[in-house]
Amino acid sequence: METLFRFFAQFQPISTDAQEAIREICSVIHLKKNEELQPIGHTCRTIYFVKKGIARIYYYKDGIDITESFSFENSIIARVESLFTTKPSRKAIQIIEDAELIAINATQLFRLYDIHPSIERLFRKIFEKGYVETVNRMESLQFHTAEERYSALLHEAPDLLRRVPLKYIASYLGITQVSLSRIRATLK
Repeated sequence: METLFRFFAQFQPISTDAQEAIREICSVIHLKKNEELQPIGHTCRTIYFVKKGIARIYYYKDGIDITESFSFENSIIARVESLFTTKPSRKAIQIIEDAELIAINATQLFRLYDIHPSIERLFRKIFEKGYVETVNRMESLQFHTAEERYSALLHEAPDLLRRVPLKYIASYLGITQVSLSRIRATLK
């Protein structure tokens, strides 16, 4: 849990009482490589902190598996559109590497907002960061070439190639595996 609170401290300091309240609504879960954390059609009611491993959010378009995002150690992952609307998600969360996650019960978390305003500020800041990352991802797809997106991804996550299958990287970049191989060959 201390890793989780160090992550939180980057955004917003919270009191010992607030930390204890969060501890009470958390549980540690372990999942194996390729397991589904949340399947397509699931209504998200949990926010996850990735303590160890990698997860990805994906969906199907025209029968093709598309990776929307990756979450590495020390990051939050949730299907926020489902979490905030309470509607089933058209996307899933899959574990790419054996993982240890801290599951935060969102229903109980939202109740803590009135008791501990610092917790509400904390999660507002976390969700704001996630929103900005989503906008940046959309702009990257709109304004950058596949080569530029690949280089940026390697800069952000240098050990990505060692840890994530190329098919997921290609779909994240919005290209085929053949195109990714071509890009990788030209950048060596």
